[in-house]
Amino acid sequence: MYELTVENMTCGHCVSAVTEAVHTVDPAAFVEVDLKGRHVKVNSTAALEPIKAAIEDAGYPVTRAAA
Repeated sequence: MYELTVENMTCGHCVSAVTEAVHTVDPAAFVEVDLKGRHVKVNSTAALEPIKAAIEDAGYPVTRAAA
């Protein structure tokens, strides 16, 4: 499980965009987004860096990431 702090998320579209970005790396990943807290939890077998890169490529800076 990865816990990330992701900036610029403000609405349901952001939740979908971040979730879809993670699913481009691991279609089977479980993604939980907390908009108010700017937290994203990802349960995936993929490595952290590709997940982080996919979220950032979608336009959402990852300011903290931990495994």
